[in-house]
Amino acid sequence: MPAFSQVLPTLPLDRWIELSRSAQEGEALAVLKNGRAHSMEDFAALLSPAAAPHLEALAAQSQKLTRSFFGNTIRLFAPLYLSNECVNICKYCGFSRHNAIPRITLPLAKVEDETKLLAGRGFRSLLLVAGEHPKYVSNGYVAECVRRCVLQMPQVALELGPLETADYVPLVAAGAEGLVVYQETYHEPTYRDLHTAGPKKHYAWRMDTAERGHASGFRRLGIGALFGLHDWRLEAISLAAHARHLLKNCWSSYLTVALPRMRPAAGSFEVLPQNELNDRELVQLMCAMRLLLPTAGIVLSTREPAALRDGLCPLGVTHMSAGSSTEPGGYSDFDESQWTPTRAQPGEQFHIADERPPQAVAAMLRAKGLDPVWKDHDAALTGAKPTHFPLTTTATSIEDGASAPTPLQFG
Repeated sequence: MPAFSQVLPTLPLDRWIELSRSAQEGEALAVLKNGRAHSMEDFAALLSPAAAPHLEALAAQSQKLTRSFFGNTIRLFAPLYLSNECVNICKYCGFSRHNAIPRITLPLAKVEDETKLLAGRGFRSLLLVAGEHPKYVSNGYVAECVRRCVLQMPQVALELGPLETADYVPLVAAGAEGLVVYQETYHEPTYRDLHTAGPKKHYAWRMDTAERGHASGFRRLGIGALFGLHDWRLEAISLAAHARHLLKNCWSSYLTVALPRMRPAAGSFEVLPQNELNDRELVQLMCAMRLLLPTAGIVLSTREPAALRDGLCPLGVTHMSAGSSTEPGGYSDFDESQWTPTRAQPGEQFHIADERPPQAVAAMLRAKGLDPVWKDHDAALTGAKPTHFPLTTTATSIEDGASAPTPLQFG
């Protein structure tokens, strides 16, 4: 089967985008009455201005489908940033190599310390994040981080620069079970304008990362677009088409979809007004995505403010981060009693909006009748036995010490 980067140019994106802007109210109501979006045309109709007055009905149907397929559970996870060193120049990213931020790569001992801190807050699911710098993958550093983390975290996923299938295999063998990669923007001219240097400038290479991850054996795949870089309806339709492609061709991996919006970060990038995805539109998009992809996970990060997250979590969300730091080593500088930073974090990728500690987020979920799930998978269930292996001789440079839904109100 052709990869999605080859499929995307053959799709009638222009027609779907036009429908998402001009669908009639009757078309949107027909999809709502059916209770599912069975086609990209149905999905486009749910994104249209004609569907916006029926947001309550859309949210109710999204909630119903989510409870049917996922029960009353929300899976909680934490990001752990390993490094903010990066060889890319990306105009919107705090880690871009042209930004004057302190560059940090955690020693292995520090990775263990941070993991212990997160385990102490209840987390059993970890997302390891790093800027794109080849030396921290090629020398075995990430694989060893995974080996050490899985001793305390049954679920470890990765969000790194794209790799070849063969390069993912040792990371899966080390115990990583998930791979996350966001296309950022599916609009190729915008992508090329925003990514001016480094390996990330290769648009198609990034787009096909999930398929290489599936071939290497990852149990879970995560995709997304960064809303605010281009027209949100184009991004939403392209992302939905990508998800449908992966569900068909990477069927043995569980799929999650994320809808992150731009947040303040180092640099001077500003979201253009025509590219903004406002709160009501985000709700509309998330619920429409649920009607199209009833079995896919939907991820909600701490990029969004607490009040909005509280409103969204019953409607379609299945995975949430909580109490996050986006600076390598940031958790070590938290006041553990309040779980808040004790200093500014100039090395962060972006500044989060929901700063509540994990236990406060879990309490909010329980108050809404939802069950916060800290662990939903163990390698023992699939026969794998995570083991701590010593560093190989190729990694000696990184030894320890080295550098019914409630009514919606949105502005």
